Order: sequence, then structure tokens, then C-alpha cells
Amino acid sequence: MLLGRVAGTVTATAKDASLVGGAFLIVELVGGSGASKDTEIVALDTVGAGVGDTVLLTTGSGARAPAQAAGTPVDASIIAVVDDVAMAKSS
Repeated sequence: MLLGRVAGTVTATAKDASLVGGAFLIVELVGGSGASKDTEIVALDTVGAGVGDTVLLTTGSGARAPAQAAGTPVDASIIAVVDDVAMAKSS
């Protein structure tokens, strides 16, 4: 799984029939401290995330596991909106 922050939306009016009704979000990958990894990906939103939300993503074949993504041609899905991230202090 990956940690990210929703940075924007993607609108596609012409798309594969299995994607109709799905929302696509631009997600900036971040580390546990919230620092950007300077990488953005487009992911299918399966949980109703919004811009600014910290989210968990799954990629590859796991991206098609959520019920809303089953059978769709996606490589990344948002599977959770994160409430909190707690990191242990380095010694």
C-alpha cells in the first residue's frame, strides 16, 4: 500500500464502460511524515475521498480488488481515507 494526499481531480467523459460512474483523483505520494515524494498518480476513488485528504492506495492487481473496482482496467485505487499517521521517533 501507498500513502498519498489527494491533489486534484480528473474528468474523462469518454471512457471504458466499466469506469462509468467512477471518480478519478490525482494523488501525490507522501511519506509517513507527510513530506511529498514528488510523484503523482491517478487513482480510482472507491471511498469518496476529496482534495486535501490523506489516503491509502493499492496498486497493480490489488487495485481491482475493491468492490467498486472489480473488473475495471485500473492500476491504482484509493481504498481508505486516513484519519491519523503516527511515526515512532528515530533514536
